[in-house]
Amino acid sequence: MTLAPQLRQSLEMLQMPVMELRAAILKEMSQNPTIEDLKDPSEVLQTAVEPPPPERHTTDEGLDFNPDVDAILQQDDEWRDYFMQGMENAPSNDDAEEKRQYMFDSVRQHLSLQDHLMEQLSLTDLSPDEREIAVTLIGNINDDGYFMGSLPDLIMVTGRSEREIRSILRVIQSFDPPGVGARTLRECLLQQLELVEDSPWEDEARLLIDKHLDRLASHDEKSLCKLLGLTRDELAHVIALIRSFNPRPGRSFQTEDTEYVEPEVFVTREKGRFVAKVDNGQLPHIRISKHYRKLLEDKEVSAETKSYIRERIRAGAFLIRSIYQRQETIRKIAQEIVDAQTAFLEQGVEALRPMTMAEVAHKVGVHETTVSRTVANKYMRTPIGLYEMKYFFTPGLKAKDGSTVSNKSIQDLIKRLVDGEDRTAPLSDQAIEAALSEQGFTVARRTIAKYRGILKIPPSHERRRT
Repeated sequence: MTLAPQLRQSLEMLQMPVMELRAAILKEMSQNPTIEDLKDPSEVLQTAVEPPPPERHTTDEGLDFNPDVDAILQQDDEWRDYFMQGMENAPSNDDAEEKRQYMFDSVRQHLSLQDHLMEQLSLTDLSPDEREIAVTLIGNINDDGYFMGSLPDLIMVTGRSEREIRSILRVIQSFDPPGVGARTLRECLLQQLELVEDSPWEDEARLLIDKHLDRLASHDEKSLCKLLGLTRDELAHVIALIRSFNPRPGRSFQTEDTEYVEPEVFVTREKGRFVAKVDNGQLPHIRISKHYRKLLEDKEVSAETKSYIRERIRAGAFLIRSIYQRQETIRKIAQEIVDAQTAFLEQGVEALRPMTMAEVAHKVGVHETTVSRTVANKYMRTPIGLYEMKYFFTPGLKAKDGSTVSNKSIQDLIKRLVDGEDRTAPLSDQAIEAALSEQGFTVARRTIAKYRGILKIPPSHERRRT
């Protein structure tokens, strides 16, 4: 499916974090003379109440075009009015603005892993429906390159079979960097092993990765030699091959520069209810230039020049509309998150409830992929801390009392159990399973091992201290 340039621009703007969006708006302003920036917030108040000029048709020039100035002005005023809702977060003085500008100018732009995968997705032969699913799958790949989504949730939301979902995931797993989209370290290493050519140790490496990774992690070389039928020197070659792989394939897309995070959403409590507000003060306050509007009415201006101005005004009006829609979409989705996670905002991570993007998409009235794009690289300042918006989307686990708890709540419990353990006798996964069961949560041992990996908690034998 080929997207129209304007629709593509709108989707790209929705996915951009605020710093990138600000840079994109400034770039568009430099290329489109009909767009101007309102430097003085008081000017917004003055111009927002100005009545639009009467509509004028310019048919005397033989051009089939109605500039629809009233509609453009209405969009322009709506945009300024919407911006005024966020003016309480705007810089209060020139010094604050200068510091903000210095921070924006200091941030280097780099290609993210998600962007890299989306570029490759556009080159595949997947159908439009399959690409939508692929976008959701890519949205569930973390910074290390691992797929962290829930296949059962995707099957339920999309109506596709597990075989179809896995088939699309395999397409993504064929992308660069090697190993991306794997669900486990084992999968990640095996995917990279498939790309190895003419290695005499390929079979032994596959067996070691498939069956004995735990022994490799514990440096149990004696057992590995016996299990694989290798000498110490031969085993060293196999291990060297495996260690040439990247266990975190997404890491090459991470920058070592200091990352500045600017929250776009601020959550406050008003009249007993949590309210999500978008900070519009971080973006330029733009409008269609009155000077160029007047040129459309000037009989001395040539038809060719007027045609160019109209085309530029259309582009500017669409930019304003796209920014407005982006901000409003973020606000609506953020408010749904806040409404669903009131207990979390009052009690903390143990009260985080399970929530899917499909659930929020249904309530807001948008497609699930719109939610995925909206929450990507966006941050929310809450009364209990700063959180990435996608943090709030987690699958659930059934408790013994029939209630459902977020997997992040379980991860928090596991972390607290490990933090409080006796380091001379650390808790095994079986012991953690039993402790969770006592608290009313039935969690499989393989799930505990998975969560330990997410939390970067090593197995018990590596945590033991004598």
